[in-house]
Amino acid sequence: MDYQAILERIAADVAPQVGRGRLAEYIPALASVDPRRFGMAIADVDGKVYGVGDWQQPFSAQSITKVFALAMVLAQGGDTLWEHVGREPSGNPFNSLVQLEYENGIPRNPFINAGALVVTDRLQSLTGDASSELLEFLRQESGNPDLAFDPEVAQSETANGDRNAALAHFMASYGNIANPVPTLLDHYFWQCAIEMSCADLALAARFLARHGLRADDTRLLTRSEAKQINAVMLTCGTYDAAGEFAHRVGLPGKSGVGGGIVAVVPGRCTLGVWSPGLDERGNSVAGVAALDRFTTLTGLSVF
Repeated sequence: MDYQAILERIAADVAPQVGRGRLAEYIPALASVDPRRFGMAIADVDGKVYGVGDWQQPFSAQSITKVFALAMVLAQGGDTLWEHVGREPSGNPFNSLVQLEYENGIPRNPFINAGALVVTDRLQSLTGDASSELLEFLRQESGNPDLAFDPEVAQSETANGDRNAALAHFMASYGNIANPVPTLLDHYFWQCAIEMSCADLALAARFLARHGLRADDTRLLTRSEAKQINAVMLTCGTYDAAGEFAHRVGLPGKSGVGGGIVAVVPGRCTLGVWSPGLDERGNSVAGVAALDRFTTLTGLSVF
């Protein structure tokens, strides 16, 4: 399959969508990004990468990092994680407190903010330095030793993190957080402030297309664990628009309010796409459109 030609066709087709939507203004450091940027990359299971547009431009990965933290926790801590976080779509905003109270401090899934805080808390207990260990993992899987945190974004997240602090304290009151809340929040905010390009994302996520095998061919996850992550990405990876994303795109995916999306075609390839303008659900307008075109043009889907 000629991935490069497909990417160039997609870029032309979605050009009218680029610049539409709004920026993530509630994180001030993200509000100054040029909304007209667009990039897309594909990495096949052998590690060959194809790209178009701003595919090598780093951007704030934000919630996309939750996928990789989840993989690390499953790899090191096993299925006990699922005693602390569910696997069902939430149907509520990603930072909602209401659902947590109804469900006694157990987040509905690992990709809403409350669930991601539980995952980072577990990663901190397993590693002693959750954010740094995650960054090193991403460097290894992407093959990019220059991946780094963006201090401005981390500080912006911290200054505007009251809702996440409330979520963490609420879960701690139910005994669902093991580490001190300030420590957890610090690692969570720095985790979300990792910068990656479309190429970095596509390469780093290849283990999900390779049924759990890392870039060096060692096994990170069992086939079953890789399937679990892909399943949760499909049903919960795009905030409360997961049903629409599955309908339009038909691939496991995880979005972030930095405008990025990572998607997986099991056994074939992974994709990273970035365009900062967001729809009302917090997903990249042009990014979703580009992935929609990809599955339409290639016929590659999990359905």
